[in-house]
Amino acid sequence: MVNSEIVSKGILLVDKSKGSTSFKLVSLLRKLTKIDKIGHSGTLDPFATGLMVMLIGREFTRRSDEFLTSDKEYQATLHLGISTDSYDIDGQVVSRSEKIPTLHEIELAVQTFQGDLLQIPPMFSAKKIQGKKLYDLARQGISIERQPVPVRVQIQFIRYEYPHLELHVSCSKGTYIRSLAHDIGLMLGTYAHLSALTRLRSGSFHLADAISQTRLQDPHFDPSPYLRLHP
Repeated sequence: MVNSEIVSKGILLVDKSKGSTSFKLVSLLRKLTKIDKIGHSGTLDPFATGLMVMLIGREFTRRSDEFLTSDKEYQATLHLGISTDSYDIDGQVVSRSEKIPTLHEIELAVQTFQGDLLQIPPMFSAKKIQGKKLYDLARQGISIERQPVPVRVQIQFIRYEYPHLELHVSCSKGTYIRSLAHDIGLMLGTYAHLSALTRLRSGSFHLADAISQTRLQDPHFDPSPYLRLHP
């Protein structure tokens, strides 16, 4: 068992497993360290993998806003021809298209979504409007008007083999990659949803420096050597 006097505070970089929730990761670390005050610098949806910046101890959870404002990088896979109500693979299919965009059309669309953009947050999101989380309304079948939010995006094309389009995305805080996938699909004259997502970077933290969530599932694993006291 980990000695809680040793593991008292710090930043722990974790590579979240597919299918796990951010809450489950927090719960896992609480059991492992016996520390209640644990947070993170931004959630990842269950289907997504990659970097989670875990904040352990009151000193670091109080600084969560500082880490939430960081720019981020992702590798995203879009599934063309199908849209879902949540804009991702976990949602219900709402539209289909048989159009197969050309590589030239893909390149033009990618160039359109560069720089400063206005993005409408998806209904299936934790964003609050008048004190209510959008996903709570969405699950009741309620859709409300959302105001566009300014974001900054840089996209690099990786690979295209219909129906899959892979992109590298650098973006400012508050950017929804799911919305980006949905909007690109509409611009292409077909539909699209986000089928895979990996967070590669959050601020100055990189996935290459993270430990796997699988290691944390070992009750005898000691995370102390991996804790950072500074970004």
